[in-house]
Amino acid sequence: MRAIPLAIGLLILANPLVAQGQRHNKVIKLMGSRFEITAIHEDAQTAWDGINAAIAEITRIEKLISSWDPNSQTSKINQNAGVSAVKVDRELFELISRAIRISNLTDGAFDISYASMDRIWKFDGSMATMPKADVVKKAASKIDYKNIELVDSNTTVYLKEKGMKIGFGAIGKGYAAQKAKEVMITLGIENGVVNAAGDLAAWGRQENGEHFKVGIADPKNKEHIMSWLDVNNGAIVTSGDYERYVMLDGKRYAHIIDPRTGYPTTGIKSVTIICPNPELADALATSVFILGKKQGIELINQLYGIECLIVTDEDKILISNNLELSDKS
Repeated sequence: MRAIPLAIGLLILANPLVAQGQRHNKVIKLMGSRFEITAIHEDAQTAWDGINAAIAEITRIEKLISSWDPNSQTSKINQNAGVSAVKVDRELFELISRAIRISNLTDGAFDISYASMDRIWKFDGSMATMPKADVVKKAASKIDYKNIELVDSNTTVYLKEKGMKIGFGAIGKGYAAQKAKEVMITLGIENGVVNAAGDLAAWGRQENGEHFKVGIADPKNKEHIMSWLDVNNGAIVTSGDYERYVMLDGKRYAHIIDPRTGYPTTGIKSVTIICPNPELADALATSVFILGKKQGIELINQLYGIECLIVTDEDKILISNNLELSDKS
């Protein structure tokens, strides 16, 4: 069993007697994932202008950070690893800088240079055996955020070792959700949701004037909502292994790679982070997965305004000190 994904758990309830506007939403595949963008506004044209602007913004960000597009700035950084520094837009420079700060915060549990492992582990059902230890070791030797050199004066990025790669799989969708939210607010959407495959940013209120709510399923019965979380102008991000994992020799390996070892994480099924910003929440969800339940909870308990819910492999639920759950929808 698992915690319910946010795409299912999000409730937007209509009540025309106290309506703040009509709900308009679009489901679309972006960044290789399912996005659902919701705008609540009395004017349909304004709502759809906001939704379309959000889609355009997410598409722009994907082109900037994609490591699969050979022409993206991120790909150019990777192509020049161990060769030369690459000048990038200030936006990408700052995103990488924030990622490195999170690496420092988590003692390397979060590391965007994990991407050197992208050819080793497959979570599409094609893997039948463990990769050889020496292959994992060689790829993991290229992971080290301390070898990402940033020069602020001319916004250049240099990967010091040949074979190094950076990737934004653990922070990119959260960043896109935040930027899409900002664009929609600029266009007058005061109530809305951007759900980027479980990286959710919500602001304002739903049609009935209440906060948006996310349901958390009972791990022993996924059809039963055991508790609810209010999303009050903030973000909720869930990272889980319920869709992408591999079973090898009877052991379940999550799709999240520990950059310190080069091997997938074990012991946790899902991590939910409640945080003001979806970019930070995205990165912390991955970090807690890697740190494990004990160290992960300890980290979150030290961070002001950030909470955490973990579902372990044994279907036990662990929560941070100040997380408030409700049994009412």
